[in-house]
Amino acid sequence: MSSGVQVKKTDASRLRIKVSGTVQGVGFRPYVYREALKYGLAGWVQNSREGVSLEIEGKKADLAAFISELRYCSLRLARITEMSIEETTAIGQEDFIILGSSHCGSRTAGVSPDVGVCAACQSEITDHRNRRYAYPFSNCTDCGPRFTIVTGVPYDREKTTMSEFSMCALCLAEYHNPLERRFHAQPNACPDCGPQITLQKSGGQEVPGDWLSNFQAAIAEGKIVAVKGLGGFHLACDAQNEQAVTLLRERKGRPARPFAVMCRDIDVIRRYCQLEAGEEALLSSPAAPIVVLRRRENCSLPQQLAPRLGTLGVMLPYTPLHHLLFGNGCDLLVMTSGNDSGLPLVKENERALVELSGLADYLLVHNREIERRCDDSLAMVADGKPLLLRRSRGYVPDPISVLVPANTPVILGAGGDLKNVFCLLIDGKAYLGPHIGDLAYRETAAIYLESLVDMQRLLSVEAVLAACDCHPAYYSAKLAAKLPFESVVPVFHHHAHLASCMGENRLNEPVIAVICDGSGYGPDSTVWGCEVLTGDYRDFRRHYHLEPVALPGGEAAVRQPWRMAGSYLFRHLGEEGKRWAQKLLPLSTNELATVFTMLENNFNAPLASSCGRLYDAVAALLGVCFENTYEGQAATELTELAEGEKGIIYPFALAGSEILTGEMFRMMVLDCRNGVAPAQIAANFQQTLVEALASAVLATREQEGLEKVVLSGGSFQNRFLLSSLRRRLSASGFTVYSHRQVPANDGGLALGQALVAAWRRSEICV
Repeated sequence: MSSGVQVKKTDASRLRIKVSGTVQGVGFRPYVYREALKYGLAGWVQNSREGVSLEIEGKKADLAAFISELRYCSLRLARITEMSIEETTAIGQEDFIILGSSHCGSRTAGVSPDVGVCAACQSEITDHRNRRYAYPFSNCTDCGPRFTIVTGVPYDREKTTMSEFSMCALCLAEYHNPLERRFHAQPNACPDCGPQITLQKSGGQEVPGDWLSNFQAAIAEGKIVAVKGLGGFHLACDAQNEQAVTLLRERKGRPARPFAVMCRDIDVIRRYCQLEAGEEALLSSPAAPIVVLRRRENCSLPQQLAPRLGTLGVMLPYTPLHHLLFGNGCDLLVMTSGNDSGLPLVKENERALVELSGLADYLLVHNREIERRCDDSLAMVADGKPLLLRRSRGYVPDPISVLVPANTPVILGAGGDLKNVFCLLIDGKAYLGPHIGDLAYRETAAIYLESLVDMQRLLSVEAVLAACDCHPAYYSAKLAAKLPFESVVPVFHHHAHLASCMGENRLNEPVIAVICDGSGYGPDSTVWGCEVLTGDYRDFRRHYHLEPVALPGGEAAVRQPWRMAGSYLFRHLGEEGKRWAQKLLPLSTNELATVFTMLENNFNAPLASSCGRLYDAVAALLGVCFENTYEGQAATELTELAEGEKGIIYPFALAGSEILTGEMFRMMVLDCRNGVAPAQIAANFQQTLVEALASAVLATREQEGLEKVVLSGGSFQNRFLLSSLRRRLSASGFTVYSHRQVPANDGGLALGQALVAAWRRSEICV
């Protein structure tokens, strides 16, 4: 296509430019076209397998101004990671054109994540005069589906699940006009040519009439509707209807784990939740994750949304479909993952009819296929900065830039068994896959393998080396062992946490690491979970750790925090501890007797130095939580109980390499006996833990002379622990690093595993 720009051959220079990063499917080529017109330049631009290539010709001053604009591209979604420029011979070209995609070269171009609806598209679907009024699939180059619909790169329409929908004349005109915001918007569609939506009964029969009116009527009646969204199905109901919320809990078998809530707009969120500037920015960002917010004191929403918690996981509508759902008096919808507990997210209409019909009364489905499932991302804001708890929709597959040795092959980090995410390490870029979940389920393990093959195909790579957890029973390790890799490198759980935090912060020197989580297999074959280490990518050493305490009943102690309370009381107070257990724990004599018999006889009571189990013990001791129905429940409820209280420091000790908690437990029991409020005791405990960890870090600095500290592990998703320990260590002169781009929990393990394998390989190859 010609722009009509005239350039005199005699005074022209020409440049050849290659741009890498997220530059396809984000309006980058029309952006280049408009900038070329602005500066009177000629040439061409095209998508390639590496990113975007262009040649540009004109006066040197105009070229310099163009390059300056390009380096600081202001597009909403574009992210330039690399740009090369070389001079070439001017050819006297007189126009600027956008070429079709090139299929030559290696395939390293980035695919954009799915993006929340932009303001312009949102405005169109509410405008009665617009041809896309009330159309659920409106999008443009600034928003819409990407990762969940793309089938290959370069990112062109024929390589998406939109290829079966032929654009009408009006949509085609938009698609081919470089001055339109829908120029080469691959999912471009309208009511006349695009996907359609229907409401069905749980048996599959279509409900006659207007789908939207019928949906809103069903929600008003307290019904549960399975809604096909961007990366899979949600289960939706009226978040203000306590009976509907309770019914959804019963059907899904989810007694206490918080439900995510979608609010009509930011004003509705302000009505029910406290909202800081950083939280509002995160909610409104293109990624549009669920954000954990504090409820207002007068919040009238049902407590059943998040039982025993003062927080809510909240998100804004991130597709036109979601925006349309609100109305008929409904401002808030529960939007929880559309699956039976533990099973993969449902993405196909056929599977939804089979798997969700027992959970939902109706199904809202459409005929645009979802190429790959992608659950909602989950985040919170700590110290004014985003903290990812689950990295998926809106972030995947954006790579994370890391430091690796030269000539590192493609490496797979297999991830953990819970909150599983895998990682492909490619030329200094870490591509983390979408959240997969618990690999203990056969169906989830199958999704893992399917997603791994798919991601390698999308990136046109094949991993030759893998890294996995050292635990001999980990499902992820068994899966990696079955795949045809040259070798599989075992990495200890907490070393992977250390390397993960180093990696995303681009560190490459020995550090002190504080790793706090529920459990991880240690080199001594015991369960670790509260460690102060030193190390780098290649190796690590343990300096301090929480004293090992028995887990009576093994895994049963993870599910039932009261067992840990009994274990700590017995360890530190002996027979007196037994008597206090009977007073403080509402359990039968037989249940407690069984636990104490295990402890006395060292039967089925493995040792663990776990921060998660310590939180469990204190939560049960204070009557906060006696059963974990979801991971981290006791710790979450205990932390929220303590919020707002100013804690004091109980006695503790460092002895040898152990952090001893005996005196702390004696003081907590004494406070319980004296009627001190549980919230105050909880605050005291947390403040003591911060001081104990800080003391261990200070002692490690004395031994090793290191000044940089990384914080990792699932316990650092506790805002209080993360912020308080960071402040305490910073005040003592340390430079403290934590996670921002990947979760601190096991969702970040794969990155650390891959980096350890990469650097160990370079050591062997030297």
